[in-house]
Amino acid sequence: MAKEEATEDAPKAKSTPWLMIIIIVLLSIVTMVGTIMGTLHFTGVLAPQKSTTDGNDEEVVEEEEIKLDQAIYLPLEPAFVVNFEGRGPARFLQITVEVMTRDPAMEEHIKKHMPVIRNNLVFLFGSQTYESVSTLEGKEKLRSGALAEVQKILEEEVGQAGVEALYFTSFVMQ
Repeated sequence: MAKEEATEDAPKAKSTPWLMIIIIVLLSIVTMVGTIMGTLHFTGVLAPQKSTTDGNDEEVVEEEEIKLDQAIYLPLEPAFVVNFEGRGPARFLQITVEVMTRDPAMEEHIKKHMPVIRNNLVFLFGSQTYESVSTLEGKEKLRSGALAEVQKILEEEVGQAGVEALYFTSFVMQ
């Protein structure tokens, strides 16, 4: 009977080191995978899945960041029609303008301050000469000036420029 106990213990003694090696290897693999996944998550390569629930504040922040990346185009309607300086008969300029922002809250600020924005743009557009806006460079300079004017108004009224770009979607001179 002592021999039977000795033979039963012998296989256990030989399998124990292999079992320990397998456990150590598996723990090492799990640790490496966890480290890699954590690194990818914190560097932003592995983005967390969006949830449809609003129970977690982090998910709401992530949705706001996504919204800030999307361009929002806001037309300044109706089109601007001004007379401007030129030789001969009266000259007219009709410009349709859209502004681009990435901040959804800025859309309301633009609408709220639309009278000031439109007033200043009417004066800017009306101060042009036919010769200055008949070239591509002149139109680009006018567009840049209009953007700067809108940004200045929003900076004064809201505390941030908020508008990234201004586009002429229609430009007619007569």
